[in-house]
Amino acid sequence: MNVAALGGEAVRRGRRLPAIAARFIFLMLVAFGLFCIELTVGAVHIPFGGILDVLVGESSNRVWRNIVVEFRLPRAVNAAVSGMALGAAGIMLQTLFRNPLADPYVLGIAHGARFGAAVLVVFTGIAGNAFVVQLGLVGDIGLAIASVAGSTLILGILAALSTRVSTVTLLLVGLMLGYLAVGLISVLLHFVDESNAKAFKAWDDASFAGATWRQLTVLIPATLAGTLAAIGLSKPLDALLLGDRYATSLGVDVKRAKLMVLICTGWLCGIVTAFCGPVAFVGLVAAQVVRGMFGVSDHRTLLPAAMALGAVVSLGADLVTHLPLERHVFHLNAVIGLVGAPIALFVLLRSRLLKGWE
Repeated sequence: MNVAALGGEAVRRGRRLPAIAARFIFLMLVAFGLFCIELTVGAVHIPFGGILDVLVGESSNRVWRNIVVEFRLPRAVNAAVSGMALGAAGIMLQTLFRNPLADPYVLGIAHGARFGAAVLVVFTGIAGNAFVVQLGLVGDIGLAIASVAGSTLILGILAALSTRVSTVTLLLVGLMLGYLAVGLISVLLHFVDESNAKAFKAWDDASFAGATWRQLTVLIPATLAGTLAAIGLSKPLDALLLGDRYATSLGVDVKRAKLMVLICTGWLCGIVTAFCGPVAFVGLVAAQVVRGMFGVSDHRTLLPAAMALGAVVSLGADLVTHLPLERHVFHLNAVIGLVGAPIALFVLLRSRLLKGWE
């Protein structure tokens, strides 16, 4: 892509604004619909009218009120907010590394966040929900900071290698770093007692259902700050798509821009992993689908659209995992993987990244 092409794209984008707005509104409506359905689905059937009564404070049914307010509503809020954060992270990672398969899970960044949390567990001797019980809000903030540090560490290594290795090699490096982090986590857990090791493993299982309202008071402002920062980086991200030389010629401080994108992505990935575990493929699915759906490279469009689609994917996957079915075996990452893995394979084959291996 060159500067003239970018200018031509801006003109085409202006002509397509009504279509872009319509598609974005469609995504928002789907997300809102899934959010509402999330509140009605579960082992206990609650009619939509009962849900509304609970939300407006007019319900006299204590059981319904407890189920909606303490379990379903925070779960749905968590899925929507975390999905938005992972969608934004997916777009930024793919632009930063110029890699159509970049994703927090695929590149091992989520596992780095898990490693940071494991280090905190070893030093404090407290794991899982005990952070909430024993340390309260301080524990939640500490868990978030440790996870952000771990994800940023992996991102820093990948960023340092991205200009020296091929796209496929970078994916393999990220995969191996993820496996290394998983191995180190297992080693670290040998230094804590069995109860804390089990508590950590329970926390480590990807799910939107575990976050409490207290944790959401950390998650929501943190992800909001991260996504707003991401949108503020739209112009530098557009410039990075042109290549470092073109970006420099446009007056962009490339090193500073990459550092800011790196920090923002590490922040979003770490925060989500701290309270949801290593959620897979949401960033990849959101980034790839919105690029095809909107047909633009302007991050002022791509970032909000990826955030909306990330919320749709997360809410939809969480809805499936909580369907009131007998012999229920659904897992969040398994459901997302049913969509994410085919998209990853399609992108891989379409881009002919396997050509050098044939």
